[in-house]
Amino acid sequence: MSLPNAELLLSPWILALLGLCIGSFLNVVVHRLPLMLDRGWWGDVSLQLADAQAHQRVFGTAPSATTMETGKSLASALSTLGPLNLTHPRSRCPSCGHMIVWHENIPVLSYLRLRGRCAACKTRISPRYPLVEVLTGALFAAVGWRFGAEPTSLLWCFVVAMLIALAAIDWDTTLLPDNLTLPLLWAGLMASVLGWTIPLPQAIWGAVLGYLSLWSVYWLFKLTTGKEGMGYGDFKLLAALGAWLGWQMILPIVLGASIIGAVVGIAMKLSSSLREGRYVPFGPFLAGGGIVVMLAGQQRVLGWLGWA
Repeated sequence: MSLPNAELLLSPWILALLGLCIGSFLNVVVHRLPLMLDRGWWGDVSLQLADAQAHQRVFGTAPSATTMETGKSLASALSTLGPLNLTHPRSRCPSCGHMIVWHENIPVLSYLRLRGRCAACKTRISPRYPLVEVLTGALFAAVGWRFGAEPTSLLWCFVVAMLIALAAIDWDTTLLPDNLTLPLLWAGLMASVLGWTIPLPQAIWGAVLGYLSLWSVYWLFKLTTGKEGMGYGDFKLLAALGAWLGWQMILPIVLGASIIGAVVGIAMKLSSSLREGRYVPFGPFLAGGGIVVMLAGQQRVLGWLGWA
């Protein structure tokens, strides 16, 4: 790509427009991926209930007729559901089933034109849809300003998109799917191998330190309290951030995420908006800390901490 073309196609303004479109797709990912995973897990349950040999190995007895019938009934119920993936079926209103046509799916503009309501039944559309689009567009533009008109800017836009999706899914479901965390981790290591990001030793040790740091905290908390303070998805997410940003950035990310998470948690407690179980997922704050560190740059972050 020649320099003039790169400066145009990878300018912050073009990346912002790309981010708006990617943000629209991220809304689909955030909504559908947890449902796809749930269907898969229920399918596993149906197979397990109908597996007489597995039941015999675990319990030492043959499964009852009721257990076998439950497995078959569950499998039958799942088979009646229509196909579900990130492209099918087409987007529709969850209230009335109205199929979303192309001019109702233009990022931000369609939401404003429809005044935040379904074109058919006038049910309110969540404002989070345009907010995700605007956030993605703004962060893509920030990546353009931070990294310049270089092809590697697209790599960092990919990281931003994955982190936004993971943060939103974790906030909704307290899940950080392997479908997203593991590709992000391996992509970070591959980008380092190809010389596109940080040196490979920094990436490898970043992944190792990212995983083991939260893994250690998890087990220390569990052994002392008997409770689980976080999930394994948090370990994998921080490992992925370490693979992209290096081992030096692990502590700044965790510190920033902990401070912001504590502030948000206290605010939610004071406003009585904590969900059942009185927990706040940590993934969104890890993702946010990672984005801040990425945009600030390693030298600036180390300077903030007095380590430069």
